[in-house]
Parts: sequence; structure tokens; C-alpha cells
Amino acid sequence: MTIEVEALTKTYAGTHAVREVSFTVQPGKVTGFLGPNGAGKSTTMRSIVGLDRPTSGRALIAGTEYREFAAPLREVGALLDAKAAHRSRTAANYLASIAATHRIPRSRVDEVLEATGLTAVARKKVGAFSLGMGQRLGIAAALLGDPGTLILDEPVNGLDPEGVTWVRELLARLATEGRTVFLSSHLLSELALIADHVIIIGRGEIIADAPINALTEQGGSRVRVRTTDAPALTRRISAPGVTIVSNELGLLDVEGLTAEQVARAAHEAGVLLTELTPLRQTLEEAYNQLTRDSVEYVSA
Repeated sequence: MTIEVEALTKTYAGTHAVREVSFTVQPGKVTGFLGPNGAGKSTTMRSIVGLDRPTSGRALIAGTEYREFAAPLREVGALLDAKAAHRSRTAANYLASIAATHRIPRSRVDEVLEATGLTAVARKKVGAFSLGMGQRLGIAAALLGDPGTLILDEPVNGLDPEGVTWVRELLARLATEGRTVFLSSHLLSELALIADHVIIIGRGEIIADAPINALTEQGGSRVRVRTTDAPALTRRISAPGVTIVSNELGLLDVEGLTAEQVARAAHEAGVLLTELTPLRQTLEEAYNQLTRDSVEYVSA
């Protein structure tokens, strides 16, 4: 189920939260949605699931607006606020009430409790849940209708390392099944392990829409080299446009040359290499580069 956002604009009191935002989220992959605080991520996601009405433009899921689905939870599972569950209800009762309104079998409640690791606390009141347990419950609610599309805002927030790994594996499996997975996260190192594609928004406008590999390959050629004769190699490869940084004895980070060029230079200089590792720009580095003019506060 493809998500299509077309020229979406939302204005509050004359101020644009998002302006002419357009993108497509494809099924069968995990798509990350990134941006600084206040960039328009939440407004966009809320507009997709009908919680905000756009000033202009539209958001479609499989060619249909969310509000037009007869049983939306069977089509789209959303986690936008993990604290939405009523605190005086138990986890099982909360999920059962949602299932009843969407004509979802009661047996499905037990299935998602098991899938999210909440079976042992199914009779516990939500108000006593930890932040991580609340996140798991929110994910359980999103999975309840076995939807073809999942929209998740900060799904790993508050989870321990085991929980983060679980979410990563869950989303990868759902995408492999052909579902559409669209999520936001501030944990860029974790998102880099989950997402296949990234959309970045800044000041209410899309500033990047590309596969993760395309973003991380924009940093140019960088190579990490370990050698028994760093001074000799440094003299050999020094040239305009080449930056060489020595982090420790015998270890060089070289920017501006490929691994093959460094290996050839070392061979010609008779220098032994004990490590030669091509380095790629991280998602965090690419993100910071793209959003440096879109953040509200910048540290020195």
C-alpha cells in the first residue's frame, strides 16, 4: 500500500508548518522520516492518518484518504503517541476495546500481546507501565488489525537494547512481507540499521528523498590505513585535494583518494599496509550536512 503525499501544506495562524510537501513511500521497504524538531514531521504524519486536515494538498494510502477507510486499523497501523492508552485500563482491555470497534477477533489481542512481549503484563494497568512497555503497547495497537501499512513515530523511544533489536527485526520482517513501513526517529545510528530509504524534512520542506546508500556515498572518498611506515606513506600520497589525519601511531585517515589509489601508492613506495578500509559517510554525518541550515539551535 503506497503512501502518496501530494503538495501537502498546513498553516497555523498564518505560519506554515509544512509547505508543498510531496513524497512517496513504497511498500516492501522501511522508509525513515527525519528532520529537526519543529521541521514538520509530526504534522505530516498526522495529516496522513487524518488527525490534521491539510490547508491544501492531500495524503493518500493506496489511493484513498485515511478517513475514507471503513475499518482504518485493518489498513493502517499507527503509533503517534505511546501515551494515548487510557491509564486506568489494563493492556488487554485497551486492545480489546480497539479490536471491538474494528470488528477484529478477540484472539488477535492475545496474538499481538505475545508478539510484543506483553503477555505477562496483559492484566496490568497501563498507568503502571514503564516508558518502554508503553511503546510496546503502542506497537501492539498498531499491529492489531494486521495492516498493510505502518506509520510509527519514534517507535524505539524508551526501549532497552533488547527492545530496540526486537523492533529492528520486526520492521524488517514486515517490510519483507511487502508491507509499507514509515517511521520517524532521532536515533540516526539505529535508523541506519533499519531503513532502506530516507526522507528528510527541514523548515517544512523536503530537503532529501533518497536511498540510505545514496546519502552515505555523498561524502567522497575516505580510507582508513594502518601501516608500519606512516611518514613514508604520507609523503607519497600528499597532494592538493588530499587530507591526511593521523589519529594514532601508524593509523591514517585519508580523504580524497580511493582504497585502490592508496594501495598502489603504498606498493610503489615499498610500504607495508596492515589495514586498508574504505570509509563511508554515516547517516548522521549526511543528515547534519543536509539540515545545518534548518535547525533552530546550533551548538558552537
